[in-house]
Amino acid sequence: MDEEMCQYFKIIWDDFPDTLSDGNYNFNASGFCDTYCDENCDDNCDTDLDKINAGCLYFLKTFLGNYDSINNDATSYMNIAQYIIIWLSHMLSLKKNDNISNLNDFYNAYIKDDEKYNEKYNEEITDDSDDTTYKNLINKIISSMNMDMSIISKFYNALKILCNMYNEINSETPNCRNYYGKTKNLFDEYKKLLNDDIKDSPYNKLLSTLSTDYDNFKSFCAKKCNGCNDIPTHLDIKTAQFSAHGSELTSSSSSVASKLIPALLISSIPIFLGIAYKYSLFGFGKRVQRQNLREKPKKIKKKMNHHI
Repeated sequence: MDEEMCQYFKIIWDDFPDTLSDGNYNFNASGFCDTYCDENCDDNCDTDLDKINAGCLYFLKTFLGNYDSINNDATSYMNIAQYIIIWLSHMLSLKKNDNISNLNDFYNAYIKDDEKYNEKYNEEITDDSDDTTYKNLINKIISSMNMDMSIISKFYNALKILCNMYNEINSETPNCRNYYGKTKNLFDEYKKLLNDDIKDSPYNKLLSTLSTDYDNFKSFCAKKCNGCNDIPTHLDIKTAQFSAHGSELTSSSSSVASKLIPALLISSIPIFLGIAYKYSLFGFGKRVQRQNLREKPKKIKKKMNHHI
């Protein structure tokens, strides 16, 4: 996880709201076609799923296209794609879509066989990449996660809380005292995930990653805000305890935790993070924000290996 990445996703999630409006997706019309649809919404973004697909491809090209550090850190390369799949799963889970009941359905219909996007997904990522194309990469990630998209999207609330904490601490006037309450909310979501007791290796890896990402935030927060000294040091995967100021959460099943402990030994897979609330990026107007949307990836890519 990276603070710059969360700032970037603030803008993305304003364009792709993570809740429905009157049962429908509510994409931000201002500048949407120019940014995501090659300035042609009629041909490239006609339906809701076309728009989501355009967003997925945009994410891939933004973070992976011409990414010079991929060959030095293949794990980071795969982790970025994991972020995108988490976002895609959540967006597809918001609303029932005809003929799309899982990620494989979406892949087959909108990535593998779609005439409009097949050529774009078949573009090479880097000359030396084992995956070669965006399509191959997405296929590999979907296969490795091997979970229903509704299960993957369960992690979204916890991830949004954590990314929101990153973004607020980077604001002009951060309120450090707020982080105790926000951390309590994060522990609540973490406890729910533990209680689901899904005996699945990819699920366990995501739990482990959430814990690792919280540890990373704690270290970052300590450098930015004195108030962060009061929040718990770790998300405890054994008991899901929230012990600061005497408040405590405990998991309903210690056996669940014992099964998850080995997952901590696995290399963590940072998850695609996003937040859904109205943005105002440090006082800049929407036009400047969209310019930043195009410029930020270069800076993000340089820092990726240091923060993921």
